[in-house]
Amino acid sequence: MAKSKKDVIKIISDEKVIRKLYVIRQQKVILDRDLAELYEIETKVLNQAVKRNKSRFPGDFMFQLNKEEYDNLKSQSVTSSWGGVRYMPLAFTEQGVAMLSGVINSPRAIEMNIAIMRAFVEMRKIAISDKNIVHQIKQLVERIDEHDVQLGAIYETIENLLDENIEKKKWEDREKIGFRK
Repeated sequence: MAKSKKDVIKIISDEKVIRKLYVIRQQKVILDRDLAELYEIETKVLNQAVKRNKSRFPGDFMFQLNKEEYDNLKSQSVTSSWGGVRYMPLAFTEQGVAMLSGVINSPRAIEMNIAIMRAFVEMRKIAISDKNIVHQIKQLVERIDEHDVQLGAIYETIENLLDENIEKKKWEDREKIGFRK
């Protein structure tokens, strides 16, 4: 079944958004410059709108990166298009992006907010899937360990039986001392 142009655009935009998600301070976030690019506005305009509505963005919705986080993020980026910055970037959590939809109210921003929310949901699904895989691997390793113990006991029993047979055979193969008939 052929995909419509709208479906293809949606898939491309979802993948584009997922590539812009980072994990910083154990939270999935998207940076101000990436949001601005997706919304097709300048980063400065986005940050001004956030500044005017500061009370809508508590620390669990948005935070500013520190120098170490920023340097670490730059080092992970193979091709750096960051350029020089005067201020450390703002990082928006899923709730912060949702709050942005009330602050930046353009058709493009609404469309991209929907794509971003879907990307966060997709990342959550992947994380849950990864946890399930890790759990299954741990169970498998435990079963292997149990089998190793059982196999070890079997191997040890076989060795003991072989040792007993060897000792018994040694006694049988010895020349008997004493009278012979």
